[in-house]
Amino acid sequence: MGNESHDRGGRLAALARTQTEVDAYRLEDEATAQGATHIRDCAGGCTTTVTGRLRSVTLRPVAKAPAVEAELWDGTGRLTLLFLGRRRIPGITPGRHLVVHGRPIVRDGERAMVNPRYELLPAAQD
Repeated sequence: MGNESHDRGGRLAALARTQTEVDAYRLEDEATAQGATHIRDCAGGCTTTVTGRLRSVTLRPVAKAPAVEAELWDGTGRLTLLFLGRRRIPGITPGRHLVVHGRPIVRDGERAMVNPRYELLPAAQD
């Protein structure tokens, strides 16, 4: 009987998870499976590969020059991607999954990559 009670508790806990939590676990697992570094573990200055989903993409000029800023999320943290000299990048849209390669820095207290190399991943089949 003790196992049944514990099992019910586990199922209830699983049901109580929010969609955001489930999504975070899935993205974290995908990053691990692809051998990418989790964003929470990114160290400044070292060339790093991370993967995740874009949460937002905005045009945000830097020093009067155009720049696209995108927030990449992998379930463990967020990384700001800054593409200098660009007003728009085909395929860089909210919800898109991608892999980025570059050197993370700390900008305004947040992890960021400036002009990273990137690979667009196919849309997920849910």
